[in-house]
Amino acid sequence: MAAVDTAVLADWVTRFGAAVTDKRDWLTELDSAIGDADHGANMARGMGAVAEKLGAGTPATVDELLKTVGMTLVSSVGGASGPLYGTFFLRMGMTAGAVQELDGPGLAAALRAGLDGIVARGKAEAGDKTMFDAMAPAVDALDAALAGGSSVVDAVRTAAEAAEVGRDATSPLVARKGRASYLGERSAGHLDPGAASTAILFDTLAAAVAGSAG
Repeated sequence: MAAVDTAVLADWVTRFGAAVTDKRDWLTELDSAIGDADHGANMARGMGAVAEKLGAGTPATVDELLKTVGMTLVSSVGGASGPLYGTFFLRMGMTAGAVQELDGPGLAAALRAGLDGIVARGKAEAGDKTMFDAMAPAVDALDAALAGGSSVVDAVRTAAEAAEVGRDATSPLVARKGRASYLGERSAGHLDPGAASTAILFDTLAAAVAGSAG
């Protein structure tokens, strides 16, 4: 499989919505330990709104699809997750452009732009115990895998695995950003909920890409 088209990306968004809804209670449980106890509910509500928006049909171009997802999340999700995930998808769409499919480097560039958007909005760095700690390793792993000659399917799976490792690595960290930072040392010993949902984001991307290749 050489390219990821709008149908695959729409499938990704659908899978992500279903997964965060399925894991809503777990995400909320993680957030109850170090945050506002609303991450799962917020993500499920936001992705539900996205599903409703896309129910009328998949936009024809990648930028239109991803921008629709981003704007819907910004307008329908409270807390930090709406603006952050919304910015991620908006930046992805802006970088992808009015095309109907992305090759491996194009997908990697779009994901990198999404990460950069999250950094610009949230000012997070490695080790802050945020979604950045799962997303940055995933994007880096995707770039490295593609540069090493991996197929898009394999590269995205490698990225998903890196996101899971990054998620797990947030547990011992002391939060330096967001609501969790108010807890100081007490924030250690808990997974970051944003990193947890980010791992789901990349896992569902890998599943969608692999599904289309099969």
